[in-house]
Order: sequence, then C-alpha cells, then structure tokens
Amino acid sequence: MPAPVQEQLSAADAEAILARLPERIRAALMRKADEIDYPIEAVVEMAISSFLDSEALGFADCQPGRGQ
Repeated sequence: MPAPVQEQLSAADAEAILARLPERIRAALMRKADEIDYPIEAVVEMAISSFLDSEALGFADCQPGRGQ
C-alpha cells in the first residue's frame, strides 16, 4: 500500500533537511522563520516550493514549471 501524500512538511522532516544544509543557508532560513514568526517547517517548505514554482506558497499549490 503506498504511503499517503503529505501536503505539508513535518517539523521532523524540516529538521532533517536543515541538518544537511550549509550553515549559512540554515541560519538564513532560521532568521526568516524568527522574522516572520512562522514555524521553521513552513519556512523550509516555502523556500523549496518557491524554488520550484515562483507562484506557490507551499507544497499544496506547487506546480513545478508554472511560475518560470
């Protein structure tokens, strides 16, 4: 049985991603989360989805190639 699709990044997944990023990128994402008072998982999700689709706010509305 296939795993269900997640529409949002979990806090644990965000921490795993952050742990593998260069320090300057990790620090910038954490500063942004503090600045806008959002959970770090939301900021990581927004960063990835906006890279894939400049019009996306998160994974739920991400359509790679649309915003290019």
